[in-house]
Amino acid sequence: MDRIRVLFFSPTHTSGKVACAIAKGVGGERMITDITQEGPAGEELVTESLTIVAAPVYGGRIPPVALERIRCFRSEGGKAIPVVVYGNRHYDDALMELTEVVREQGFLPVAAAAFVGEHSYSRIEYPVAAGRPDGEDLDRARQFGKQVWELVRNGKDGMLTIPGNHPYKEYYPEKAAPVLQPDLCTQCEYCVEICPVGAISMQEDELISDPEYCIHCCACVKFCPEEARRFDTPFSQFLYEHFSARREVEVFLPSVGE
Repeated sequence: MDRIRVLFFSPTHTSGKVACAIAKGVGGERMITDITQEGPAGEELVTESLTIVAAPVYGGRIPPVALERIRCFRSEGGKAIPVVVYGNRHYDDALMELTEVVREQGFLPVAAAAFVGEHSYSRIEYPVAAGRPDGEDLDRARQFGKQVWELVRNGKDGMLTIPGNHPYKEYYPEKAAPVLQPDLCTQCEYCVEICPVGAISMQEDELISDPEYCIHCCACVKFCPEEARRFDTPFSQFLYEHFSARREVEVFLPSVGE
């Protein structure tokens, strides 16, 4: 393996952690491309021999902004591993969607996987996959990377079957956004810095999230140093009550002949 590309959109770092763990299992020199804050200025040709493409799942789909940035990269037949990270409910059509976009961009998907990360709506009182990906998940990611590299090295590329449906599940983002607790906010503007879509701005001496742009990644909630932002949604309790049982990693490898 000459060099591998690790390409990810990861507002709360879960997709990035998984992608880097897979890359560690593959081995070799790694080029990290984090498109969480922005994509490249123009189209970029990926020349690495293997690319790991990772993104989170929101509402059973890949967030449109992530797909927009991923589509800035193209390949001329380079091998790829599409990976989604979902919040313990289900990834629905997201892995199929990501795999097909990667293929449309000229990559050859040779394996794929769905990992679990802490749900963006997870709260202390309603934890959903809290702390994931954990050590067990990251060990599995490294094992998966090693397994895929063995297949690639031995030329065992075959048909890859990914679960999902056409047409894809409808994507209906909730028109809401985290709210500020002014008594806690020090106006450090770290939330502005880490928002992947520029949805937060200063308005009348308060840092306000625009619900028209917010993608509900909740990075601003999880990483505010003063815990000054909240996203109150009934889905937190619903997810906790119905989707708290631990779900495990699913990997998809090519069907190859003996």
